[in-house]
Amino acid sequence: MRRLFLYILFIIFCISSRAQAPDISILQVRAPESFKAKFTTTKGVFVIESVRKWSPDGVDRVYQLIKTGFFNNSLLFRVEPGFLVQFGVAEKYAVNRFWDPKKLVDEPMQQLNKRGMISFAHGGKNNRATQLFINMADNPDLDTTVRHGVKGFTPVARVISGMETLSRLNGQYGRLPAKIQDSLYKYGNRYFEKKFPGLDKIISATILR
Repeated sequence: MRRLFLYILFIIFCISSRAQAPDISILQVRAPESFKAKFTTTKGVFVIESVRKWSPDGVDRVYQLIKTGFFNNSLLFRVEPGFLVQFGVAEKYAVNRFWDPKKLVDEPMQQLNKRGMISFAHGGKNNRATQLFINMADNPDLDTTVRHGVKGFTPVARVISGMETLSRLNGQYGRLPAKIQDSLYKYGNRYFEKKFPGLDKIISATILR
């Protein structure tokens, strides 16, 4: 009886999770030549500006993610003061399952990883998907480092207000949560919030008109 009950719960979870995944047509949505977006976090607000010519495919992806609510209730799971803040794993497993295989082709760098610039994280060639990081200082090494055959990290946006908000994020865990981010993909926020109870999160991200 207990096994049947758990199976029913699993089916309900799968149906619910599937409903959270965006429609495939979102991949055809193109960003404006430039746009601004407001991120509300547990420590306050920051605003970004994204310019399409910096990285057309990358900026389109940022726009698509914000429009579909991808970043809402997502954890700022890597906070290294004086270096970077990383985010971009959705709260729902089904949403991550939709986006993560849809990798972007690498694009040349048009901007540098200076303080306030936002770039895609990647694990190698043509590997950009959803994870972004905000440079909390000038990071010239991130312009020239070669990782799995790919040079540098291509900026797609910049913080135009709210760097003070980002400086207040809890950095007590440093890079440790990022090292086990597979668990965040698999188990969601609840697992990480139990293991790293001090993490801040993005409450919402919206395009500004």
